[in-house]
Amino acid sequence: MTEDIDPVSGDSRADRSSVDPFDADPFADAPQSPTNLDAQPLEQRSRGKHKRKGGLVSFLVELPILIVIALVVAVLIKTFFVQAFFIPSGSMIPTLEVDDRVMVNKLSYAFGDPERGDIVVFDSPFAAASDDESFIAAAWRAVKESLGVQTALVPDDLIKRVMALPGETIEIRDNSVLIDGTAIDEPYLSPGVIMQDFGPQTIPDGMVFVMGDNRGSSHDSRKFGAVPQETIVGRAFVLLWPFGRFGSL
Repeated sequence: MTEDIDPVSGDSRADRSSVDPFDADPFADAPQSPTNLDAQPLEQRSRGKHKRKGGLVSFLVELPILIVIALVVAVLIKTFFVQAFFIPSGSMIPTLEVDDRVMVNKLSYAFGDPERGDIVVFDSPFAAASDDESFIAAAWRAVKESLGVQTALVPDDLIKRVMALPGETIEIRDNSVLIDGTAIDEPYLSPGVIMQDFGPQTIPDGMVFVMGDNRGSSHDSRKFGAVPQETIVGRAFVLLWPFGRFGSL
């Protein structure tokens, strides 16, 4: 029987077929790693449990610090940036109802002046001085206000709409508000609202004349006079609650 010879290499085909490189297992000599926890050294497993336990202890230690930081940030935001208020009376009906919640931007007038139509929160002219309030009580009140737990506008704050600006003359005549002798459009008022005649009165520099939208039941500048701009806390810019009436102001 004639042995088959490869005409190119001259090797015996039998010799070539006896060693097939694809028959070899390239992973035969590779070290096998353990595939379960039982195969891990006891010391390694103990180290993993200790690390997890140490992470939990560290979190519990840091938690009070994180809470304090969160409260400090909340107080800073409430003091310098925005604050939530709820409406305790009906003086701004129909724009704002009793128990509505609004957000007030305290930076609104840091670089500008109030404009007619702005809804502003300001220090009440009738607010009693709180000199007897301790530092701890004041800090606790600030925390509650920043969390929205204590947000009442009275007796310290009032919310009204800016009607007349410094140097302008306001007058109410024939159930209309006139600024410098010209009646202004007030689409936010309820139909059939009735206003008693008032003025004319010229607004001093640095002050604004404010009125509630519920003209028949609003204690405003018609009673206590114009409001110093420096007493304005900020501008109400969004109605938060109820959600069904959520929107900008």
